[in-house]
Amino acid sequence: MSARSKSSTRSDRPLVARLWHGATPAAQGDAYAAYLQQTGVKDCRATPGNHGVQVLRRTVGDETHFLFISFWESLDAIRAFAGDDIDQARYYPEDRKYLLALEPTVSHYEVLER
Repeated sequence: MSARSKSSTRSDRPLVARLWHGATPAAQGDAYAAYLQQTGVKDCRATPGNHGVQVLRRTVGDETHFLFISFWESLDAIRAFAGDDIDQARYYPEDRKYLLALEPTVSHYEVLER
């Protein structure tokens, strides 16, 4: 099989992107980024069916916003990470210490191009 065939076969498999947003005071942005690595990023990557994680960060004024994007092979794989209600955000014990609000839901998107 050529390298091109392998690439097109990989991209033919459907993926689901799970997007979560959270914001911290800017002064806590670095600490929360480290905490996020130890919790959500680590747990996502360890869950079977996860195909990667991207964390985006943007500071605007006195707030730092995080966009957490995880990629999954199926809704069942997301359930293994998030529980039965996959639209509900998953939080960790110290999230309340950092986040300005606990946004209750996440969004899911079909990945069309990668």
